[in-house]
Amino acid sequence: MTRQPPKYEVRCQSCSISRLCLPVMLAEAEVEHLDSIVERSRPLRKGEQLFSANDAFEAVYAIRSGSLKSYTISEDGIEQITGFHLPGEIVGLDAINDGQHPSFAKALETASICAIPFEKLETLARQMPALQSQLFKVMSQEIREDQELMMLLNKKAADERLAAFMINLSQRFGRRGLSSSAFRLTMTRSDIGNYLGLAVETVSRLLTRFQSNELIAVQDKEISILNVEELSAMAGTRCHLSPLT
Repeated sequence: MTRQPPKYEVRCQSCSISRLCLPVMLAEAEVEHLDSIVERSRPLRKGEQLFSANDAFEAVYAIRSGSLKSYTISEDGIEQITGFHLPGEIVGLDAINDGQHPSFAKALETASICAIPFEKLETLARQMPALQSQLFKVMSQEIREDQELMMLLNKKAADERLAAFMINLSQRFGRRGLSSSAFRLTMTRSDIGNYLGLAVETVSRLLTRFQSNELIAVQDKEISILNVEELSAMAGTRCHLSPLT
């Protein structure tokens, strides 16, 4: 009797996020080589760890579906969220230099992950210029997003920080071919406050104010951006909604 593959087995060739991930610039034969080193296990459940701080660095991880948060824990046990990660994004690159992960990564919801052993990826990248180029672009994007985070947290006013956070999510969803004007927040308001350096009460109050001013509409965790121009002006950036509104 032929064994049926688990439902979570997906190949790079048929993956819905392949245009956002490492295979985007590869020829079909090259994608097959990349697919041969990718490790896929069962989906992470909400609250499960992908990796912990000080774990040995062995792989980078592509998020196929779901979302994660990364965070550190101080010596006195205080959690500091350092990022939220969406489908098509790769996490774990910040561990390359020291050979161990500097932070934790936890699933915010059920998440499917592709683990890509880094030593094998390095070897393959040397053989495939297109893969090496794409890997550099992914690393460059992470550096850029780190810079955007610093700019975000340097904003003095609480409403500017939250507006910038909403615009940042909007742009990232848009780059993934999803609606940039209507999306679901998988993180809690407490998580948002932790990330932005704001009290959870401040986050709730600002969301209510944004809704009263018809900048956004809020229904539980569903967010609709109603006035992207004004929200962008508050955030100090420019943003245009994707056509999938």
